[in-house]
Amino acid sequence: MATDNQVTLVGNLTDDPELRYTPNGAAVCKFRIAVNRRYQDASGQWKDGDTSYFSVSAWRALAENAAESLTRGTRVVVTGRLKQRSWESQEGEKRSAIEIEADDVGPSLKWATAKVEKTPRAGGSGDWNDRVTVGAGARSEQETPLDAG
Repeated sequence: MATDNQVTLVGNLTDDPELRYTPNGAAVCKFRIAVNRRYQDASGQWKDGDTSYFSVSAWRALAENAAESLTRGTRVVVTGRLKQRSWESQEGEKRSAIEIEADDVGPSLKWATAKVEKTPRAGGSGDWNDRVTVGAGARSEQETPLDAG
């Protein structure tokens, strides 16, 4: 996780998350969050500040868990990195956007409760004692966990 480009945002999902898969099979979940702040004016009345919208992308297991757990309107806490994307429009204009690449996503518990269910790790029970396959190509070796004695 990068420490020089770390952001944390709290906001509400504007739509249901969209889950897709790359040609290589990696899951990617995209969603947008609306972030605004409330403040008290001089007379003590609560006012809504300007709303900012951010596009967020999550990858792999985080993507699948986010898509399964979150819905439109859910208040979420997102931590991740700012990422700038540039492209050229059909009219030849240069465009750019700043997005969030999520390291972690979770529901905000400020005004809600959540029940957490741990998902098993791919390829095993999620136990650190599971044997894992290492290496590349057709050759395969079994690696024994360090504490397996």
